[in-house]
Amino acid sequence: MTQTIAIAGKGGVGKTTLWGMLVDYLVSQRKTPVLVVDADANSNLNEVLGVEAGTTLGEIREDMAQAEKRGDVIPGGMTKAEYAEFRFSEALAEEDDFDMLVMGRTQGKGCYCFVNGILQAQLEKYTGQYRYTVIDNEAGMEYIARGTLPHVDTLLLVSDCSRRGIQAVGRIAQLAQDLHLTPGRVRLIVNRAPEGKLNPGVLEEIEANGLELAGVVPQDEAVYDADCAGQPSAHIAADAKSKQALREIFKSLNI
Repeated sequence: MTQTIAIAGKGGVGKTTLWGMLVDYLVSQRKTPVLVVDADANSNLNEVLGVEAGTTLGEIREDMAQAEKRGDVIPGGMTKAEYAEFRFSEALAEEDDFDMLVMGRTQGKGCYCFVNGILQAQLEKYTGQYRYTVIDNEAGMEYIARGTLPHVDTLLLVSDCSRRGIQAVGRIAQLAQDLHLTPGRVRLIVNRAPEGKLNPGVLEEIEANGLELAGVVPQDEAVYDADCAGQPSAHIAADAKSKQALREIFKSLNI
């Protein structure tokens, strides 16, 4: 059975970095095969993982649209639908330890929703072939409102250690409930907490929003140093504070 894990949160809280560390954890624990999905139009998960982004679904859609304008002929023996399926299969990048699918976006006006639909179709095609599917989403709540995600077993909400951050993920959790998305479980991870501790006011806000705390990740200079050096932050040392904290969180969730 495939386990699908999605991450959500407002921009700037470090969710993509934590997601890269989740992929690194799954690979290190040999919980493979893993399908990594970057569902953010502003794709950068590949940089956190230290791999090439490859061709995105958006780029393929744009290439096909331009070819149609030029009147290029579809290869013989293929219908238009078959050719589109063939081209979109090129977006699945096979790395040594995981496969990766990147949404990206096209250049034309209004194309974002179209490529979003393409991603949804590709997820339906691929997810059953993997032990884990992990999805890094765009900041905010738009992807939930559009219904892009397949059934999600675990929805991880990531916030910084501020009341406003907790309120933001509380709204995401409420929207998921209002739209009857019914993830198997919803858990909160608070990131970049000084010394890994939360202020009583933040704990009060978590309770007020009805959120279940999975754990706290401390502020970690190793992540900052890796980013400044242009190195993949998912590959910082295993004994780094953030990685140790996340490892315990993932174990507690039986991931």
